[in-house]
Parts: sequence; C-alpha cells; structure tokens
Amino acid sequence: MSKPALPKSRLARVAKGKRPQYFSDPATDKLLSMTLTLMEELSVTRERLDSLERLLASKQVLAQAELEGWTPSAEAALERAAARTAYVERMMRAMHAELEEITRRGTPASDIDPLDAVGS
Repeated sequence: MSKPALPKSRLARVAKGKRPQYFSDPATDKLLSMTLTLMEELSVTRERLDSLERLLASKQVLAQAELEGWTPSAEAALERAAARTAYVERMMRAMHAELEEITRRGTPASDIDPLDAVGS
C-alpha cells in the first residue's frame, strides 16, 4: 500500500493592490493578519509534532523522557535560529509592507528595525 503524495510546498505570495480593511483602525487589521498567520503556523506545527510523537511512540523508537531531555547541537541551534528568523519575517510581513508604504511617501521610517526588536 503506497502513501498518498504530499502537496508540494509553495512560496508565500504577497497580494498586489489595496488590502481590504475590516476595522476602522488599519493597525487592527494588521494585527488580525499577524494573529491569523500565527494561528495557521501553530496549528500545522502542532499537527506535525503530534504525528511525529505518535510515530516514535508506536515504533518504540524514543521514550518521552528522552524527548524532554534532548539538547540541540550547535549546528541544530544555528538551523533553528535561521528558521526562527524566517518565521519572524513572515509574521512581520504586514508591518514591513506598511513601512515600505510610509517610506515611499517620504515619511521618515523609524530607526528601529522591527525584526531586530523581535528576533533577539
């Protein structure tokens, strides 16, 4: 019995044109967008983690105590840091779009990069 093929990964796309506005304050719309993106990411992560833990337990490959006590290698830590940076960039996409719009209009942008503030 063969397993069904998983859908191929696609790069996230940024919509062109004016975004719809649902709330009177555009910042609320941006916060909603960020929150929904976070919910989506967390949901997928939880499902994959649950699948992995169930598979490992069913095959008696790894005990729960081993999982809880594991410490990443230096290489794994660097890979995690890169993945975390990419994740924060996706989460902050709406903020960056707004910053680009403000900059295009000639309004000075803040000296603080939102990714630097969140990524550390």
